[in-house]
Order: sequence, then structure tokens, then C-alpha cells
Amino acid sequence: MFAPHMPAWQKIRSIAALAPLAVLAACATQEPGGMPAAPGKAPPPVAVQAPKPAETAQQKQLRELIAQQDRLYRVAAPLLTTNAQLCRGNARNLLGFTAKNRYSFPIEYAETARSLGYDDRLQVTGVLPGSGAEQAGIQRGDILTSVAGKPMPQGTDAERQAAVLLSPLVVKKAPISLGVQRGSQQRDLNVPLTFACAFSIELGNADNVNTYADGRRVLITRGMMKFVQSDEELAYLIAKDMAHNILGHAIRQRMVSTIAEVIDNLLLPHPDPTTTAGTAGIRVYPQDLDAAADTLSLYLLARAGYGIDNVPAFWKRLADQYPASVTNGYTALHPSITYRLAMIDKVTQIVKAKQEAGKPLVP
Repeated sequence: MFAPHMPAWQKIRSIAALAPLAVLAACATQEPGGMPAAPGKAPPPVAVQAPKPAETAQQKQLRELIAQQDRLYRVAAPLLTTNAQLCRGNARNLLGFTAKNRYSFPIEYAETARSLGYDDRLQVTGVLPGSGAEQAGIQRGDILTSVAGKPMPQGTDAERQAAVLLSPLVVKKAPISLGVQRGSQQRDLNVPLTFACAFSIELGNADNVNTYADGRRVLITRGMMKFVQSDEELAYLIAKDMAHNILGHAIRQRMVSTIAEVIDNLLLPHPDPTTTAGTAGIRVYPQDLDAAADTLSLYLLARAGYGIDNVPAFWKRLADQYPASVTNGYTALHPSITYRLAMIDKVTQIVKAKQEAGKPLVP
């Protein structure tokens, strides 16, 4: 199967189009090679490059959304690929890439997607670093032409049909033969499977500063993406919600369907804002569950190569700027900040001691 799917593309409001990029040729009186023109001889004509067309507002929107999703995948990649052992029943074999065509986007973006190079064929949009796909040489932009000798589906239902073709092959655990077109060349690649955490990492179309985990998905809102100041801080959030999923907290809170509805809504191009009002009906995490997720997240981060020294400062800054009184914010659902910070400090020392001693990084 593909790596966790990208969400249905969301719409950002009030984005202006880029100004036209006019490429002007300078006036010249020199012949090629920089030699002066001979007296009385007209200088050779200078080729003038046509101005590039201005990028439309919708093209810019789509590019920005793709860039945000790419960032999510890039930051999440080491967390997913190095923590299969800790993900328990939430790990499975993956091919390690995502693929889309123009029909993967909402109908309002279909023509814009075409203008950005997407057509009826499935095109690789992201490769999970460290995965079998990367090892096999799969690259972003590759067109998928075949799988195990069968033509790769095209058109409106291509993603689902491709998943149907790949599912029984992934179960067999053997490398999968894929045909790809790269430019004018056709390549046949054997792609080893990657055993990784199988959580879907999603971008939420909302400006509130929050994240959601329903047991199988992690969603980071657009507002939270703006709040974080580095990729490492983004990793803190992904690891924390991965930990909630691994520990089954949505199930224990009896909140699976409620959180899933919130996530489903935030993946729409035009989500209903009333579904994220207040706490969206989601029960506040009790301090023992929240601290348990903090504890596991520190191990997930350390195993993935992320630093953990600045974790407490990040959560404190988030709580200070968006306290529990901001009812649709993160701290409203995770209010035990003092207890959490004390636990984080304690576990951080334990994790670092294990690292220094070369001991296994397991809770």
C-alpha cells in the first residue's frame, strides 16, 4: 500500500496572485562571445524571452498546500520508520510513497492540478525517507505505469483501484515490481517493503491551533502549522499524537467516532466551522493519559533522531499563548500542563541516560 494518504485539499482564504515575472533581455551591442560589433555592421538580433505567465491565486494555494503536506511527511518520516517496534499493532508493511493524479483533488482544483503537471496517471508525490521506495530509486514525479506486470489504473478512481492491486502483494512481504516512467525513459524497479508505523499524517483545513488523533490518523491544523517555529517542534506534535494513538486513548476515552468526525470535516475543502467550536465534543484528556502520551512521545522522538531538550519549553510556550480558556485550542483538551511538564522533565533525564549508556530506547 502507499504511505499514509494526503488529505483532500483544503482552501486557504484571501491569497493574492503573484505578480508577473517579466524576464527582460538587456540591450546589447556585442556579438556572441562578448566581442564588439564591427563598425558599420548591425549587431545580431537578441533573443527576447517571453515573460512567464503570472501564477494564479489557486495555483499558489495548491502549491502552498502541497508544500505544507510535504513538510508533514518529511518531519513524520523518521518517526514512522524508526518506531515500528513501539507502534505495536499499528505497524504494517508499506511501499513508502504517495501517488496522486488530477482526480485526487476536489473538483474545483482539477484544472489547477492539471496546470501543475497532474493528469489521469498516478504520479509519485512523495517518497518516505529511509523506505524501500527510496532505496529502490523511486523519485517524486515518477509516473506509475505498472504493478507486478499489470497496467497501473488511471482516471477518476485510480487511487482506490491501485490500492486494490497492491493490497494482496503487500501481505506477501516480498519486493514489489513497479514500472515507472521518468521523463522519456521507462524503468522497472523492485521495491522492498518497509515495516513502519501506519498512521496517516494529515493537514487540517482550520486556523485554530490544535491537533487531533483518532487512533489511526494524526491531524495537524493549518493554524498549528503556523504556530510551530521549527521542524523539531512539529515533530513534538506528531510524536505526541502518535503516542495517543499507540496507547489507544481515543478508544479509552470513547471518543473515536467524535474525533474521527472532526478530522473528516477538517479534510474537506470547505469544512463546517461549527464542528471545531469549543472542544468539538471531545473529552478533555485526564492528566494520567496525557502524561503517558508525553512519556512515549519522548522515546519516539529520541529513536527518530530528534532532540528532546526543548520539549518542555515548547509545551509551555503553547500553553502560555493559547491557554485552556481558548476553547478550540490545544491546551483546552490537554490542560494539565504543570503535571505534564514535571513528567516530561523526569522522563527526559531517563531517556538521555539510556542514550548515553547505549541502552535500548524503550519505555
